Amino acid sequence: MSYKSKFKVKESLETLRESYAKSKDQRIKLKIRSLILFVEHPGKRQQDIADHLCIGHSTLKRWYKHYTEQGFSSFCSMNMGGNKPSVVSGEIHRALEEKLHDSSNPLSGYWDAVLWIESGFGVKIKYQTLRKYMIKHFKCKLKSPRKSHYKKDEQAIEAFFKTA
Repeated sequence: MSYKSKFKVKESLETLRESYAKSKDQRIKLKIRSLILFVEHPGKRQQDIADHLCIGHSTLKRWYKHYTEQGFSSFCSMNMGGNKPSVVSGEIHRALEEKLHDSSNPLSGYWDAVLWIESGFGVKIKYQTLRKYMIKHFKCKLKSPRKSHYKKDEQAIEAFFKTA
């Protein structure tokens, strides 16, 4: 048999419904909806409310704990991580751009770029990170064509394509 919950909601039902209507974020609406259900059905178990909202019981307990400790205003705000600073600084970005446009001494591949940055700037950047950064910002593909044979006759190739 379940026991009665010791959790208390301080806000009135009208305040909760107004906050629910004003909120645009679906996650915050779900949190406020859990409080509304708790106030509307005082005898209902927390597990039943969690099942009704299609969330886990531990998630609901964590929300209620946050509400009792921090209050309603903190409960209705989403504290997401935020933007992380880029691993590639502006100086490295400019140097990469110059190196990619340098036809006399180009990068032969992404590993070459990783080693070049590590030796020149002393910054260790992972291969996949640098590869994705270069593709996103410079739209580059560091591919080199196959070497042709030194005995290959260019005039014979032109004659072949003309007749084909």
